[in-house]
Amino acid sequence: MHQLVGRLNSLDPQASETLRIVSYFDVLLTRGAGLDGLLRGAAVLSGTVAGAELRGRTTRRDPEGHLHSGAADEPLRSVRRSGDAWTVWLEREGEPGPNDEMIVERLALGVELIEARRRPEGGFDGVIDAERPLSERVTLLAERRLEPATPVRILATLADTAETGRPSAIVPTRYGLLRATLDVSGNLTPPEPVGLGTWVRADRAPESWDAAIVALRLTDAATPVVDATDLGAMLLLAQAYDPRDPHDDVRALAALDQRAAEVLRTLVEADSIRSAAADLGMHHSTVQARHDSLTHTLGYDPRTNTGRMRYIAAALLLRLADPIPPSGSGTA
Repeated sequence: MHQLVGRLNSLDPQASETLRIVSYFDVLLTRGAGLDGLLRGAAVLSGTVAGAELRGRTTRRDPEGHLHSGAADEPLRSVRRSGDAWTVWLEREGEPGPNDEMIVERLALGVELIEARRRPEGGFDGVIDAERPLSERVTLLAERRLEPATPVRILATLADTAETGRPSAIVPTRYGLLRATLDVSGNLTPPEPVGLGTWVRADRAPESWDAAIVALRLTDAATPVVDATDLGAMLLLAQAYDPRDPHDDVRALAALDQRAAEVLRTLVEADSIRSAAADLGMHHSTVQARHDSLTHTLGYDPRTNTGRMRYIAAALLLRLADPIPPSGSGTA
């Protein structure tokens, strides 16, 4: 994430700041931070007092982490979000800061997740939790009038995606917070981007959720919906891969500049180096030289059968590390 933010900072400072905020809150939540931790984080990022009213109790923190007693002045709640039995806000005189909306959005998602965790053991997130015993998952399915053999699939969307009216939950993953939604009809169309999990028996829902996460990571501006079923055997490779420890082939692709990456992709897809040159609008000898250079850089010839397989696998795995812009970030 730090590398991605660094790359984006040179292209779009506001986009990199948005990703930094998302990453900050995701780390807090995956480490089990409570309400005070979230408020401290929101106050530090915004440089002003952050507050929350949860089940009738108000808590406020300043950027130094100190508690503020008493009720906040209503006019100072420049940006706020509310849910069932909770409200969060930032207190700032005048116009909101450039990142206030995103900070409050992630703070609200955090509070929603905390509330989901404290509810009785009947949350939808339990249905897709592979760590839970099968007997518990079957019980949770029964509460939703679903038989273990009922065909279902799980959809993965960004955490701040609006609910669809179907059972859903915000779930911490190794890629940060995502929203999981149950689909039993095949006709559910949540806001894009969306990763569609594989169809499975309801008692195997965690498998569909795992596939949906991978599919979501493979979406982009040109392909905002990815169905994990379409990945075939490549899904097994993607599920086994940990982007935090990239393979050497993936590192090599990530190090290429945009033009080199375009030349490489064309060399892999073209019938010959001459046809690749025509597609690229370059001289044949120039493309031949680029091919030789790329072969040396990658450690394999991308035009052989084995080389093509290595390139395709590495390109797929590299996309798992690409950031998915939060809603409203303005990035693609």
